Amino acid sequence: GLCTSLSPGGWPPILDLSISKRIPGSIWFSIKVILFLFLYIWVRAAFPRYRYDQLMGLGRKVFLPLSLARVVVVSGVLVTFQWLP
Repeated sequence: GLCTSLSPGGWPPILDLSISKRIPGSIWFSIKVILFLFLYIWVRAAFPRYRYDQLMGLGRKVFLPLSLARVVVVSGVLVTFQWLP
């Protein structure tokens, strides 16, 4: 219920159509809660759960080089086009 209240606007309908105004807010809220539960369960079932050592290896072997490459590319673009402050 908390995700529904904060993310897609709570109990009002998402689209401002004449048909959607006829459905009460409690029904819209229930539909959004069911949608969030479905998405949460789907993501949990579809993606693997990594162990701690796998996450550490992923960060060291993949994300660290990607972040360093991004720093080099962004600094190169800033220096090349003289966009530095």
